[in-house]
Amino acid sequence: MKINEYLLMEPGISPASPNNSSYYRITSDNIFYDSYFLKQLRLETLRAQRSKSTLSIILLTLNKETDVESINMNEILDTIREKTRDTDMSGFINHKSICVLLPDTDEAGAKEICMKLANENSQFSMTTSSYPDHIFESLTKNGCVQPDAFPFELWDLGEATGASWFTLRLKRGVDIVGSIIALLIFMPVMLMTALAIKVTSPGPVIFSQTRLGKQGIPFTFYKFRSMYINMDNQIHREYVQNFINGNNAKINQGNAEEPLYKIKSDPRITRVGKFIRKTSIDELPQFFNVLKGEMSLVGPRPPLSYEAEKYQAWHLRRILEMKPGITGLWQIEGRSKTEWDDSVRLDIRYIQNWSLFYDLKILIKTVKEVLRCRGAI
Repeated sequence: MKINEYLLMEPGISPASPNNSSYYRITSDNIFYDSYFLKQLRLETLRAQRSKSTLSIILLTLNKETDVESINMNEILDTIREKTRDTDMSGFINHKSICVLLPDTDEAGAKEICMKLANENSQFSMTTSSYPDHIFESLTKNGCVQPDAFPFELWDLGEATGASWFTLRLKRGVDIVGSIIALLIFMPVMLMTALAIKVTSPGPVIFSQTRLGKQGIPFTFYKFRSMYINMDNQIHREYVQNFINGNNAKINQGNAEEPLYKIKSDPRITRVGKFIRKTSIDELPQFFNVLKGEMSLVGPRPPLSYEAEKYQAWHLRRILEMKPGITGLWQIEGRSKTEWDDSVRLDIRYIQNWSLFYDLKILIKTVKEVLRCRGAI
């Protein structure tokens, strides 16, 4: 659920029409509205990540059969504040909804407070959600982040970076033009690669896989097939678990001075697969993902669902905050020599400092890294 408007009722006024915005105005007194509410929610999620605690919310929405004109929402808000703790924060979402933020509160605690509020607010329907618990629960059960896992779009690139709507649209325009140009330039290479894969091993030329995009939305991810068909993914599952958990000694294929966090001599990879992986040719079909709007030229890499299930709360920022990309800061500064936590920090640093010029710098450096085949196996 994406919240687009936040309205506050002027004290002492019962609106003749709930859709008439002239009856609402911005007030202070710790009532959150519009970007300020989302900013506060964002700050609370950051605190939850750093302290490894849980942030819960309660959404109270007037039932459809309730006459809005007969309800004094300000009195109800005051009652809610009396029933909640001093550290909890509440405010209007719109003329029919109130939200309560519950820092350092798990699902059980949120339901307890919800029951307390339900006794005196029978005209409301109430829902509770917890961050990050419900997001991880959704990943485990559904293999993706369902929209109701946490009913707010927590991260907005424009809000986070101060980028304008025009700049964000320009990024999308660059993605479209860039992917079309890349497909035209690399089409001969792609055709030869497809032929080589078809001739040397049975199976499809394109390998498709479900990955998680922005906000954990699943999409079909394309690569040239570099493995034999019907191979077990248990090798990769174990590698991912050790990598994310920081068990680097088990997966380091290099040494202490020159680490290599990559599955080396993978028996699942074909002869052609080794070459197209080393030269990054296997990534070329992802320009179709960019053209479709599922990915960007630059951004964090899209994870598999069983990878995201192993994340810590602060790792979630790399999939909640920005559209995934073909290349990114990790590819040019770390790649397979970087430990997991440091690779996530690189993604977060990119998100925090994003600009079109930054994207251009990363794209230029990516070309150099691909030509050097650095960190690729």
